Parts: sequence; C-alpha cells; structure tokens
Amino acid sequence: MIAFDEALQKVLDHSQDYGDESIELVDSHGRILAETIRADRDFPPFDRSTKDGIAIRFDALNAQNRGFKIAGIAQAGSPQLVLEDADSCIEVMTGAIVPHNADTVVMYEHTTKNEEAFIINEPLKKGQNIHYQASDVEKGEVLLQPGVKITAAEIGVLSTVGKAKVTVKKLPKVAVISTGNELVDVDKSPLPFQIRKSNSYSLISLLENEKIKGDIHHLLDDPSTIKQTLENLLKNYDVLLLSGGVSKGKYDFLPEAFDSLGVEKVFHRVLQRPGKPFWFGQHKAFNTTVFSFPGNPVSTFVNYHLYFKPWLNKTLGTNTLQFGVFLNEPYVNHTDLTLFVGVKIKMIAGKWAASTISSTGSGDLLALTKYDGFIKVLPKEEIPKDKVVPLIPTRNNGVL
Repeated sequence: MIAFDEALQKVLDHSQDYGDESIELVDSHGRILAETIRADRDFPPFDRSTKDGIAIRFDALNAQNRGFKIAGIAQAGSPQLVLEDADSCIEVMTGAIVPHNADTVVMYEHTTKNEEAFIINEPLKKGQNIHYQASDVEKGEVLLQPGVKITAAEIGVLSTVGKAKVTVKKLPKVAVISTGNELVDVDKSPLPFQIRKSNSYSLISLLENEKIKGDIHHLLDDPSTIKQTLENLLKNYDVLLLSGGVSKGKYDFLPEAFDSLGVEKVFHRVLQRPGKPFWFGQHKAFNTTVFSFPGNPVSTFVNYHLYFKPWLNKTLGTNTLQFGVFLNEPYVNHTDLTLFVGVKIKMIAGKWAASTISSTGSGDLLALTKYDGFIKVLPKEEIPKDKVVPLIPTRNNGVL
C-alpha cells in the first residue's frame, strides 16, 4: 500500500500522447488546442468607427465653423470613402471604415442636424471614437497557444482568423466496465439481492464533460469470462475504467485476471479514504492504461477526479486547476490515511468557505448530489477553522 501523493505521481508518470487530429470548428468546443494560432491580419484590420455619427477633419473645427455639410454615408461592410472637403463630413456607422482624410468621429448625440449640415455642440478630442488599425493585435502575433481548452471565447478568436478546421489533441478511446453479478441494467427491476448499475452511468457522464464518448461494458463474476472479455477490451481501447472487483473478496477476480493478461501492475491499494482498493496498471504491448476503481459509488466518483482527470489533463497537455478554500469549521483526521471529505461551497464574508457534509460512507450515492467537491486532509492533520485547504472540485455549477 502506498501514500496518495506517491500514487498520484505514478499515475501521472504513465500519461500518454495520442497525437493530434483536425476537426471542424463547430465541433471544437471543450477540446484542447494543439496548434499555435496567429493573427492572419491586423486587428482591427482598418481604422473603424466605434460610434454612429459623423467623421470630420479635426483641424477644420474652430469657433467660427462648427457646422459640416453632409458629403456621404459610410456603412459597415462597405469600401472606404474619401472626405474630399475639409468643411464637409461623412456620416459613419459603428464598425465602418473611417473615411480617408477624416481623423475624428463625433457621435450623433453631440450634434444637431439641419437641412444641409451637422452642427457640433460638444467639445472634441482629435481621434475620438476611432479604433485604430492594429491597436489590438498586429498581423502574425500569437493569439492562442497549444494546451488551451477551447471555450466560446476561443471559438470567437478561431473564427475571426478563419480557422474552419482546428488541430486539437486526440482523445483516448475509453471503455467503462462495471463488475459483479449483483448489478442489473437501469431498466430492470432488481431482485432483493440485486442493485441497478450506477457507476457506469456516472463515469460515462463525467467523460462526456471531457468530450469523450465512452462505451459501457459489464463483467459477471466468472474468471474465464472476465479474462476473455478483458483481453478483447485491452486490444481495442486506450483506457479501461473499471469499478468493482479489486478488493479482497472471494469474487474480486480482476487483479489475477490483469496479471494473467500481461497488464503490469503499477500499484494496488492506496492509503486514502474513500477509494483505498484502487488498482492501476498498464498493458505495454497494447498501450492500454487501466484504472480499476473500487465498486462503492463514492469511491469510484472520487478516484475518477483524483487520478483519471489529472492523468487525462497531462495526457492532453493541459493543467489540472488547483483550488483552495477556507474551511468553515475545524476538522481532525485521526487516521493514517489521506481523507477526501465532501463539502459544500459558498461565499462568506467575501471568501469561498467550505462546510463538510455528513455521509453514511462510500456507498452513499445520494451524498454526491450535495457535494461541490472534496477537501484533502492529510494523515493525522488537525485543521483549525478558517484555514485554507486544498479542494478537488467535482461539480460545474457556477460556484467555482
């Protein structure tokens, strides 16, 4: 049995690189960028008006001349016009190119219009209401770096530079595998000694957050069937996520099956709660990584966030975000294990505070619906109230 920090490091040491792929821009949300994005032209690409109004030459304005005859209208999306006469103006719409020879834009609200001209009623500054060419970004400048998670903001940048197709990190092919004769499908009525499958659907949902479409499989408690099915899965998937079958029970056949199939055990059992029986290994010939979680729902859920998600982030070349929160009450860990305690997060006096939530144990599936994440408590650690503690967030609900 090894400590949590050592276990996590061993998992990260076995990260992979599945290469890159080119996908349509519309499919790129949530993916990890794998190319450098540069500006294909200046931004803005021309001197653009930021207001609806009139474009003038600033030096033509004086105490005797505050009226400008209308010489035309510049519309957004139209070629640049030329201001021929300094005593004239060109009406200009927001986003339009500022006319040649004009250097100042006056918003309509600061003018009065008569039949022939606009009268300026407010003091002006030369160059006002003009967004100058290349004032944001110059052509060739780096806009996005590899490793960025593509959100709506990045998609706006990608579309602006004409990236109809985007190079992203390729995702692993993942099989989600439940184990045990006691499990039945969600559409079945379980007998008194049975329960419905839940871990597989939780894991599939978590994978969808990472844009991974996992495939669900199930293993009955039969050694020969387990071995045969696992061999096929090891050959056809990059990652196996299993729940159950790795403790010390008479029907926990997975460790023996892994060994017989050539899956190299990296470690089995971690000094942590929940999730102590976690088994991790890799089949080098098939290049398949195996995460075999304990079967209790909370154990599976926590270990996914503790191990698989950081492993995936490193595999895809992005960082796992670190959070700290203020503990709203004292907490003492009397054990030799690293504890992961479910908490609810809320803003108190201008800071994020975590309050622990009671649970009946690692089989308390309902408790997961109440958590925003888990705080990490070291062995024998005594945490006073208001101390900052590490948080593993598990819920994307706008709180964090």
